[in-house]
Amino acid sequence: MNDRFRIERDALGEFPVPRDALYGIDTARAIENFPISGQRFPPAIIHAIALLKAGAARANQQLGLLDPALAEAIMKAATEVAEGHWDDQFLVDIYQTGSGTSSNMNVNEVIANRANELLGGGPRGVYRPVHPNDHVNRGQSSNDVIPTAIHLAAVRRIREHLLPGLYRLETALQAKANEFDDVVKTGRTHLMDAVPIRLGQEFRGYAGQIERARRRVTAAAEAMREVALGGTAVGTGLNTHPEFAGRVLAYVSEVARVQLVETTNHFQAQAAIDGIVEASGHLRTAAVALVKVANDLRLMASGPRAGIGEIELPALQPGSSIMPGKVNPVIPEAVVQVAARVVGNDATIGMCGQWGFFELNTMLPLAGSVLLESIDLLGNVATVFAEKCIGGIRATDRGPRLVEQGLAVATPLALEIGYDRTAELVKLALAEGITVREAARRELGLSDAELARLFDFRRMTGER
Repeated sequence: MNDRFRIERDALGEFPVPRDALYGIDTARAIENFPISGQRFPPAIIHAIALLKAGAARANQQLGLLDPALAEAIMKAATEVAEGHWDDQFLVDIYQTGSGTSSNMNVNEVIANRANELLGGGPRGVYRPVHPNDHVNRGQSSNDVIPTAIHLAAVRRIREHLLPGLYRLETALQAKANEFDDVVKTGRTHLMDAVPIRLGQEFRGYAGQIERARRRVTAAAEAMREVALGGTAVGTGLNTHPEFAGRVLAYVSEVARVQLVETTNHFQAQAAIDGIVEASGHLRTAAVALVKVANDLRLMASGPRAGIGEIELPALQPGSSIMPGKVNPVIPEAVVQVAARVVGNDATIGMCGQWGFFELNTMLPLAGSVLLESIDLLGNVATVFAEKCIGGIRATDRGPRLVEQGLAVATPLALEIGYDRTAELVKLALAEGITVREAARRELGLSDAELARLFDFRRMTGER
């Protein structure tokens, strides 16, 4: 055992820690206490915690509260963690203490041990001269660091990953809207034939949905720019300098180019996670928009012979292990599954938001984890949707061919002969299996010129 472990001590007594681990006794206890899911904090949140620790070291040095040599070592070690160099040292399960204290201490211990190595200190687990609580965690509490880190990580991932993915998808859809602008087809309401529409107009609608989803996701990031840092344990700011949070956030802005602001009301910022709940709601709306687009595309592409067949999706892989030649709409199906997960995550976050008792919300690890999962999934699937599906869609001639067979093309006749008489004409065309144009020629005696004017399908779609 002595070859594989070192023994560390805390207020609860002794506990073995893997000899070469950068983490310490607090982390080791948490690993043993929470063998629940095997899921860990998303790396983006760990990196955000470390970035805050680096900023904290600089702020404490500036305020005369931390020796410059220790501050420099902590900043170097924290920067290594923030850059992902020690990701294998963060092993605490998501399902842990609701404040995320175990993960906060995991980061504190890794940074302390690494800082001591940089200073030429003793072996790992001997916290001299840098101590995880006294120095790395100075001026902080898990109760304000963890929610701040979640906000920081989410804002960064939205900006760097999700918004670019949505923009690529919006751009791809708009390109198809332009390409298909002259393709007139039958519109549908209630899944039933309606007046003509251009395929390009439908795609313009999809692009517009994604553009507005992008706006909402931007609003989600704005909802999380206000952070809890500076409140320490219960929002009173005990054991921290009044300028501490502002200086840390200035460092975050300088290094990560993310503008966060200290809350004007620390008590709500730690007792509740309303900003996270709001942001998740915007992500859910974006997911629902993706479902609308994906479902329309797979319906329009259904067939190829017994379905609607107005468009063809790219053939990416065989669709059946038993039916040779079958090709399925695999990307839209993946999109819908991602959306289902995001909607489920939003329900989880809604429940997490209810778990703010008195001065602290105790669902922070779970809320942060599923929020980051939603952001990453949406960013990934938006990019895949754009690149592997939308860009390769082709319009068939089936849509334009079926317009003449449609019954709703009789709608302009209502202005000429009235609604009721037009309805009778439609009923006749349906019963006899002829087109409305043919029924109008026979029953109304309209000339070819009049029929051409009334049944100008392109004109029916307007100029929009």
